[in-house]
Amino acid sequence: MSAASDETNRDRTPLGLHGRLEWPVLDSRCLRDNALGDPAQREVAVYLPPQVVQDPDRPWPVVWLLSAFTGTPHPLWEAHPWKRGALWTYDAQVASDEAQAAILCAPNTFTRLGGSQFVNSSAVGAYQDYVLEELVPWVLERYPIDPERMGIVGKSSGGFGALHLVTQAPGRFQAAASIAGDCHFPYLFAGERLVALREFQRWQGDPAAFLQAFFDKPVLSGDAHGALNLLAMAACYSPNPRAPLGFDLPIDLHTGAWIESVWQRWLAFDPVQAIPQAPQGVRRLDWLYLEAGTTDEFHLQFALRVLVQRLAKLEIPCLHHEFEGGHFGMDARYGEVLPKLAQALHSL
Repeated sequence: MSAASDETNRDRTPLGLHGRLEWPVLDSRCLRDNALGDPAQREVAVYLPPQVVQDPDRPWPVVWLLSAFTGTPHPLWEAHPWKRGALWTYDAQVASDEAQAAILCAPNTFTRLGGSQFVNSSAVGAYQDYVLEELVPWVLERYPIDPERMGIVGKSSGGFGALHLVTQAPGRFQAAASIAGDCHFPYLFAGERLVALREFQRWQGDPAAFLQAFFDKPVLSGDAHGALNLLAMAACYSPNPRAPLGFDLPIDLHTGAWIESVWQRWLAFDPVQAIPQAPQGVRRLDWLYLEAGTTDEFHLQFALRVLVQRLAKLEIPCLHHEFEGGHFGMDARYGEVLPKLAQALHSL
């Protein structure tokens, strides 16, 4: 079906973009009445390359693009002349035939805590179901997409989300890429837990007091980012409706030691453990690409090496790359990764 015929379309293509940018709104059943009180109506960024606009009756590959923690799709399409969003690069690449054309679809999965990790959680919402069972079929009905050529990509938490959703839905996606995606949690959270503990000290060791102050004035300077990150991940990985905050913390608030029973619940989501437990989703991919920066502040370059070794033991092939740079300011990596992903989908 031609996208232009759908009354829910929101064409907000900025001047100068070669393709078309739409922001249809999905009123989600999966996200209604979530514990955080976040809206169920969500804009979805849908980018149609110029080739798709010119030939809307042909089925095209699609790339599902997942945001990082605290992120939304909107900055990726920033139109300010001095700070263009990263996805303008892909638009220029497809317009000049430097890259193959694929539809890009970026859901807004932002929450009051900063993100969802694309999992189902009683403390956050059913974001795994939202993407897999609601958003994907909703978009497929409205846009000229080939369901046999679907890729998924994200950075940081979005990279984790890409691997998690592939694992949860074997055969749904044919290609996947992770840009410094969360993995090997013992490395990733080794320092973050103590950063969070240091911030909680400012609030008499009370995470609830920190959280209320953050909700009143959402500033993430100093150690606040680490504290919010720990609480948000706990809401995603260790929800508990009977707990005061709706989730269990994985650390002792006096010593910072892991609470083993809760920590094991977190590790069940870690791709290093989750993929070997359910390898079929990743095994059925035609193309898998994993990368991280050589100076990643969360040590994900080393964590990714552990994951790649684990995949090798499972005889699951992947492309592994380490780029010069750290964890922040990674949006530019889409200019490198999206053409590779689109090319892989076109080759199917």
